[in-house]
Amino acid sequence: MKKVLIVEESEKLFHSLSTVLRKEGLDSDHAYDGNTALKCFEQNPYDVILLDINIPGMNGLDFCKAIRKVNHHIPVIVITNFGDIDTKMEAYSIGVDDYITKPFFVPELLAKIKVFIKRIEQPVSPLPLHQTKDIMLDPNRKIAIREGHAIQLMPKEYNLLEYMVKNVNRIISKNEFVKNLWAEHNSITPETIEVYINLLRNKIDKGYEKKLIFTKPGFGYYINDSPN
Repeated sequence: MKKVLIVEESEKLFHSLSTVLRKEGLDSDHAYDGNTALKCFEQNPYDVILLDINIPGMNGLDFCKAIRKVNHHIPVIVITNFGDIDTKMEAYSIGVDDYITKPFFVPELLAKIKVFIKRIEQPVSPLPLHQTKDIMLDPNRKIAIREGHAIQLMPKEYNLLEYMVKNVNRIISKNEFVKNLWAEHNSITPETIEVYINLLRNKIDKGYEKKLIFTKPGFGYYINDSPN
């Protein structure tokens, strides 16, 4: 049975979520605070983590930072009252996979959980490298390689960069990114794409003389693989 860790201060919300998950054949554990959540994570295997930010002790973002040091792949879905763009940007930058604000639509959350579980159930097989003249992607290790340096990427960062590399020199709109990279695209805003593009630029372009990721205002983003 697949298992979900619910990191949530509210007992009422935990019981509501655990009841819904049980009906879908999913088991769940409850952690009231960040320190307990970290102990649960260290002692048990989980398939998905549902994470509130405003929890006692270690907050949700610090908890996510801690687990990302040892596990880059377990899906983390934030469920929180904080809907401001700065908090979202910080959450995505440390490895959150999805972000839902309270109150939320339970069927939407279930759909997201199922997508993540289906993704991790898919058999792993060696995949070919993707590359342009200036950057190479390793889909097996989920990293980018530029000028011989390995660049660690979070899952959504990698997916976004991979899509641009596969469509090199073509302008890609925010709507196209959302439609192709997010299963529940109705809940993703254009600002989310802007956040990821900024995160990617900090990792892919910062410190390099030649910039790869460009913006065409009003149209979208693209990787420039031209000689100049």
